[in-house]
Amino acid sequence: MALDVYWLRRAEDKLEDIYYYYSLKAGEQIAQSLVNGIVDKTISMRNHPKVGQVELELSHRVEEFRYLVYKNYKILYWINYKEGRIEIVNIFDTRQNPVKINPSS
Repeated sequence: MALDVYWLRRAEDKLEDIYYYYSLKAGEQIAQSLVNGIVDKTISMRNHPKVGQVELELSHRVEEFRYLVYKNYKILYWINYKEGRIEIVNIFDTRQNPVKINPSS
């Protein structure tokens, strides 16, 4: 059974930030390509939601957070079985301090 992929507001905001930053620094075509790549990576998990590795930095949380990697970005998600969907909670630049990965901060 395929699950829907649902983007939480924080993750959408991060995607917009990535687009804005790269559109200024590298051009709109590069920015759009990067954002499309991140979004496309999430589509692959619809049929295989556990494809991502467990995020150890968030192991203290009740939810089991997982991630996929696209270029320098971790796409953080968890499987919300109650709602029947995969929730994308954050896009994290792996060049940042791992302490910043917490989706609630």
